[in-house]
Amino acid sequence: MNAAPIYEQWIQGKHATHRFESAPVVGVTDAAFPHQRDLVLWALRKGRAAIFADTGLGKTIMQLEWARNVSSVGRVLLIAPLAVCEQTVAEGARFGVECAYRREDSGDAITVTNYEMVEHFDPSAFVGVVLDESSILKSFTGKTRNLLIERFANTPYRLACTATPAPNDFTELGNHSEFLGVKSRVEMLAEYFCHDGGSTQDWRVKGHAVDDFWRWVASWGAVVKSPSDLGHDGSLYRLPPVEMVEHVLRVEHSDAWSEGFLFAPQAAGLNEQRAVRKGTLDKRVALARDIAAAADGPVLIWAEYNREADAIAAAIPGAVNVQGSDKPEVKAEHLNGFSRGEFSVLVTKPKIAGFGMNWQHCAEMVFLGASHSYEQTYQAIRRCWRFGQTRRVRVHIIRAETEGAVIANYRRKEAAAARMSVIMTARASEVLRADIGAASGREWNPYNPSKQMTVPAWVGMEEA
Repeated sequence: MNAAPIYEQWIQGKHATHRFESAPVVGVTDAAFPHQRDLVLWALRKGRAAIFADTGLGKTIMQLEWARNVSSVGRVLLIAPLAVCEQTVAEGARFGVECAYRREDSGDAITVTNYEMVEHFDPSAFVGVVLDESSILKSFTGKTRNLLIERFANTPYRLACTATPAPNDFTELGNHSEFLGVKSRVEMLAEYFCHDGGSTQDWRVKGHAVDDFWRWVASWGAVVKSPSDLGHDGSLYRLPPVEMVEHVLRVEHSDAWSEGFLFAPQAAGLNEQRAVRKGTLDKRVALARDIAAAADGPVLIWAEYNREADAIAAAIPGAVNVQGSDKPEVKAEHLNGFSRGEFSVLVTKPKIAGFGMNWQHCAEMVFLGASHSYEQTYQAIRRCWRFGQTRRVRVHIIRAETEGAVIANYRRKEAAAARMSVIMTARASEVLRADIGAASGREWNPYNPSKQMTVPAWVGMEEA
């Protein structure tokens, strides 16, 4: 038996593009920018897709327009972080998309709810689901990640929206693929990746598979850093510069005594870093208070530990501190209260409010300490440094002189992310542009013949 044809068929199957039923297209609002319109039409044509658009490119209007089109054939559930739900409903009213925030099902055509309330909704009641800030899928062992993938496994139309993924965080891409039903994370790793060195947790794309991998990602995920990636004018998205201001505190050995150290340690590890931050807490708070007092406008203060947040909130009259222990309704009210300008100083953590919030009215922020997390720091900065910001954003980072290793680690990650981002966007953009162009063509008026044609008698005659 000749096995060659079977093998060839198997190989071709590996290269096949995964296709799902296209979602209905009713139209896209004229209020959408060209890149937003293109991405909505592309995602509708795909039926299940991810929009990895950088912060400020308008993911909210895109997911609302996608939901409005899909709701023409059934109900849609839009899931977002708690504090973002109110913003989403407000944007819906602004663009004429009827939607309502609910904590339990009330039968709305487009229902907005927060991730904590997902279990209160029957997935079979919806034909479409949208995940806003879908980076929540990042953890491949997370309870929320597993819940979302399992509950919506039979939902016909799916859309995931988040900022451009960390270029070297392939788990996030794999989990998005699994949520959409394209490939499981395990299948993705087996096909395109190998272990990097002796670690079983670090993966790298196989050298010969780099182009194929990003071509595969572009078949279901739109990686967009700027409208220019899709051939549109990106000048509106050229933001005022960010001014990074580093404040380095001198550390005395006495600052470390209360934490059990005889001498102030270099913060090479997490324990040493915590000790240094606790020992210099009073100095950090005093400096952050002075920065806030001198600011000309609202101030956003990012803390990493409860002790820091409590101390700075107590030091600044009128400051509001949003913590993880707050009730969900209190968190949402305070985060949106800052958006509305009800108070001028907000203290919180990047893991609480570093995703989804739009605070272009604020151009001054303070980090009470240096962080190892590039993603959390980047996302926190982009809450203010985003489309619609008209002022130079000043970012103050307060660190001890013994935290040099933390800063070096952050800058290494920042440089690596920048390099990989260029590669990722370049490799995916050609495929994506062609695919986007095909999707945009769907709104052309179909040809409906109104006159009967007389076919010549010789058409279809067999040769004598």
